[in-house]
Amino acid sequence: MKDSANAATRRYAVATAGDRPAPDWLIVGCKRGGTTSLFNYLVRHPGVLPMFPTMRGNKTTDYFFKEQARGDAWYRSHFHTERYRNRLARTLGYRPVSGEASPFYVWDPRIAERVRAAAPDVRAIMLVREPVRRAWSHYQERVQNGVEALSFADALEAEDERLDGELDRMREDPGYYSAAYDFYSYRSRGVYLPQIRNWHATFPREQLLVIRAEDLYGDTQATFDEVCAFLGIPSVPMATRSSFNSTWRTSDLPPQEVADELAAYYEPHNRELGEYLGRPMGW
Repeated sequence: MKDSANAATRRYAVATAGDRPAPDWLIVGCKRGGTTSLFNYLVRHPGVLPMFPTMRGNKTTDYFFKEQARGDAWYRSHFHTERYRNRLARTLGYRPVSGEASPFYVWDPRIAERVRAAAPDVRAIMLVREPVRRAWSHYQERVQNGVEALSFADALEAEDERLDGELDRMREDPGYYSAAYDFYSYRSRGVYLPQIRNWHATFPREQLLVIRAEDLYGDTQATFDEVCAFLGIPSVPMATRSSFNSTWRTSDLPPQEVADELAAYYEPHNRELGEYLGRPMGW
């Protein structure tokens, strides 16, 4: 019964896709950097619409790396109609906005071009997190989800072999989704500058906001205000500042020897990132 109702809702939404605009914003990364928290903060704003239908509480469509074969009408079916937005705008005094979040959107280098084709005016938000803690959190999530049997040190050692050839296959096959490139990119995913440059190669810099996860959790309201300004909506007092999608952890950092090795690896990358963004990262 539930599946039938969901299918009927999606058919209706696809049929009305002509009145459903592309997303106004995307949270594009990074993985284990607060994307779920920021998404949940935003959809509690009166001027931000959850994905359609609201009752499902979805965060993402996975459209740009798993579901493109479904087509643009299917993608737009996940966002509310312009008619509904206009009705809300009369109460709010401004047009409400909508979007989705996926940390794979900035990690897959093919996606920026796909987003530009579907939503050229979209405003994207990328969170960056101190990369040693990010890698450790990523690893612990994979263990918790039952797809990682190696120790953290061994997983880092195996990363190049696990990812070998995956990016080439992704570039050769537009429909290929690489679970290995997603799941096991513990070290490489924390090198943020190439991901940001790839996005900037497709979109103007003013359409990408880069914020530190540490700022999101350290001064949540101020960071939320910055995001609201970027999206062109008024800031409001936040409904909650609780974190979302946290995972179990034995500690914030991996064993000291591994943490030191990773910190040394990331040091030049962090410095280059700070120079590119024009502000020190503080890591």
